[in-house]
Amino acid sequence: MTAPIRVLVCDDQALIRTGFATIIDAQPDMETVGECGDGRAAVDLAGRLNPDVVVMDVRMPVLDGIEATRLLAGTGVAHPVKVLVVTTFNLDEYVYAALRAGASGFLLKDAPPAQLLHGIRTVATGAALLAPEVTRQLVGRYAARIRPVEGAPDKIPLAPRELEVLRLIADGLSNSEIAATLVISQETVKTYVSRILTKLDLRDRVQAVVYAYRRGLVT
Repeated sequence: MTAPIRVLVCDDQALIRTGFATIIDAQPDMETVGECGDGRAAVDLAGRLNPDVVVMDVRMPVLDGIEATRLLAGTGVAHPVKVLVVTTFNLDEYVYAALRAGASGFLLKDAPPAQLLHGIRTVATGAALLAPEVTRQLVGRYAARIRPVEGAPDKIPLAPRELEVLRLIADGLSNSEIAATLVISQETVKTYVSRILTKLDLRDRVQAVVYAYRRGLVT
């Protein structure tokens, strides 16, 4: 049997933590390995418990969820943890900051339990939670802020076909849409996506979209 997804729940409201833990522990493929009420505790516990996914609130005492996410999954972290940010605040700035900090997904607390569970499972597999079109809309809105001037596209270590697939990912296309556009199978697309993430040392499609905007591959 496959080992259950190990989840660390971090929220400053005890009732929310208990609710999330109850929903998670009711699933045969998940277990709550720890709970905490601030970002600093989340970082410390993650180091000790080695969870597969951290469900992270944004506004918390001691250390907020964005900074905690940066310490757990940000650039330069030796062993990044997959973070699913769940918050009551549906603000573009929070979503943007969370993704830039290294989060693999973003959900609102008023989402139904099934969506939370789907989010945890999606993030655990290494995929991005946000739908491709949502990712494009979000990252595209902040393209001017996240794209540095330096770094010419011709230095990107990808084959022409891989570069083409990366552009389509950043354009908001799903695997099936990429397959239809390039007239190839979805399995072939999955192979290309996997190669792209490996070659560029990226964790998921969200990071791939951000990378594409940073390097000027899409505007």
